[in-house]
Amino acid sequence: MRTDTTTTRTTTAAGTTAGIAAVRNLGILAHVDAGKTTVTERILYLTGATHKRGEVHTGTTVTDFDPQERDRGITIFAAAVSCAWAGHRINLIDTPGHVDFADEVERCLRVLDGAVAVFDAVAGVEPQSESVWRQAERHGVPRIAFVNKLDRPGADLDAAVASIRERLHPRPLAVHLPIGAEDAFTGVVDLVHRRALIWDDEGTLAEGPVPADLADHTAARRQALEEAVAELDPRALEEYCTHGSLSPATLFAALRDLTRSGEAVVVLGGSAYRNRGIEPLLDAAIAYLPSPLDTPPAPSEPPAGRDGQCGADPQQPLTALAFKVSAAPTGRLTYLRLYSGTLRKGDTVLDAATGRPERIARILRVMAERHTEIDHALAGDIVAVIGPKTVRVGATLCDPDHPVLLEAPVSAEPVVTVAVEARRAADTDKLTAALARLTEEDPSLRLATDPDTGQRTLSGLGELHLEVAVEKVRREAGVEAVVGAPQVALREALVEGVSNFTYRHAKQDGGAGQFAHLVLDLAPAVDGFTFTSAVTGAQVPREYVQAVEAGCRDALTEGPLGGHPVTGLTVTLTDGATHPKDSSELAFRTAARLGLREALRASRLHLLEPLAQVTVTVPEDALGAVLGDLAARRATVQTTTTGHTSHTGHGGHGGRGGHGGTAQVEALVPLAELFGYAGRLRGRTQGRGTFTTRPAGYAPAPTPAG
Repeated sequence: MRTDTTTTRTTTAAGTTAGIAAVRNLGILAHVDAGKTTVTERILYLTGATHKRGEVHTGTTVTDFDPQERDRGITIFAAAVSCAWAGHRINLIDTPGHVDFADEVERCLRVLDGAVAVFDAVAGVEPQSESVWRQAERHGVPRIAFVNKLDRPGADLDAAVASIRERLHPRPLAVHLPIGAEDAFTGVVDLVHRRALIWDDEGTLAEGPVPADLADHTAARRQALEEAVAELDPRALEEYCTHGSLSPATLFAALRDLTRSGEAVVVLGGSAYRNRGIEPLLDAAIAYLPSPLDTPPAPSEPPAGRDGQCGADPQQPLTALAFKVSAAPTGRLTYLRLYSGTLRKGDTVLDAATGRPERIARILRVMAERHTEIDHALAGDIVAVIGPKTVRVGATLCDPDHPVLLEAPVSAEPVVTVAVEARRAADTDKLTAALARLTEEDPSLRLATDPDTGQRTLSGLGELHLEVAVEKVRREAGVEAVVGAPQVALREALVEGVSNFTYRHAKQDGGAGQFAHLVLDLAPAVDGFTFTSAVTGAQVPREYVQAVEAGCRDALTEGPLGGHPVTGLTVTLTDGATHPKDSSELAFRTAARLGLREALRASRLHLLEPLAQVTVTVPEDALGAVLGDLAARRATVQTTTTGHTSHTGHGGHGGRGGHGGTAQVEALVPLAELFGYAGRLRGRTQGRGTFTTRPAGYAPAPTPAG
């Protein structure tokens, strides 16, 4: 009997392992308007998850289901969907492409095993394409590339591949050769399997031999691909040196290994709008991108009895990360990535950070705003749950008997702040509750009360970020809000420090006293804050030195110029003294906080303001006016390019990225000068100008006159 039970368990474990191997957790990454939402919609239609093709320009997409997304025609909130292809389940997350929502991308990348990066065949690598690529790189997420819109005027797969090589610096390996160009684009040659894939006007795929007029070109491209792969893969190199070519099996295996290691990126082509190229994209995602079994265990802080790593094993204790929360007034939806164990409906789990138990009332398979209830979910899956009341983004949910804490995503620091008040005093409490729900959903939004004015302030990553947040409050909570003028997040940086600054803290109030004596040196640094101790002997014990560092960090929250955070500073503790009874860690922390603030007032600092890297695309005849306007906004123009060829687009297919009959300007602009720039640019270019931004660090702000 015991042998039969063991056999059954082994068979079950093997079955669940095979099921996990057939899962792909993928993200769609791209610059705004590169077509990633259209790619997602075509994937859903082709896999049978939807029965009608959704279009961005008609507001019928599944993933852009929020009213604001449909009104604005862009992805704002990451949307999870699930579909099946070739015996595999694909959990797909369509991420935002606008820089103001980069933090949403960051949280999604934390739970993904692979990604499809979508590029415009005309524009190639655009600013936000580069940003999301770097984000994926930091998380170690393997990627394949899909060059979209090959049917557009000016589309060039080779140029797009070259821009990937030059701007992103991976080794791009193009496995497709376009058949036809621009409006005549009908399909691709699959170089790995030496076959032609051709789509008709209805999007139906036909597979056949390589066209005769492309035979020589295909042979040359296949040889170049084999040579490139052989340079990177030792096993492929051995076969290539022996036989002078690579078999499809060897080439396939090498491409898979190079993709998963990040040494190269497979590049495919197509036109999502015209339903061309999606089938081979799905095949490539399954073939080359990893399953949860192929990814390293999630990093964690181990308690007793756990090894500190959570591999994709459904037999192990449960470990899951909450990466998204939808905190609507009617209910709370928590999105989870399961790293180990099995989650069942009715389970009680532990929020490892707070120690609070949470009950799982329902488990949902997600299809954007629609959901299908399931009884359980296994390690490696992405699901949503109903039941947890207080779980925040980044929380670890685990087996109460086997607690573990996963590494949480880190939210970006806000750079723009606005004052928000209810238009009617009676709605103040309602507004406060709605704003609190917003910060639960989006940790990059920060809610605070200005100590001087008593105003409620909301901080975020950009003007659009805050505009969307306030509009969400208006639509969902029915509260009319009055929004003050945006203000950027300034910093204060040390220009000239002080040496041997002495501060003595002595306090007696009837009980145990406080005593601490410090000598500090302050010096400028390139960025951030560094603390060192040069104390010799026992003048300041080690535990007090740690308290001094903590006190210094406390002091950095408000600088002397205007109460802004202080950066670019090195503090060295050079000497100190203690009292046998009255010295304590609290006394030294307090002395460091007060002493450093006095030392900063005795030093010379300047204000820093945030900068944005701006790419402006305008008609050539408006270039002069646009450059003049940028100069008035204190911009530093880096490059100006003219003489591109014109084209137009449609819906989620055209738009930004084309430079036809246009000029393109790259400039560094103070973020404060970009408020309202979209409307000004439209006015100067008759609505034909576009621009994109991304954060570019800080620079000294101008000194006010007088």
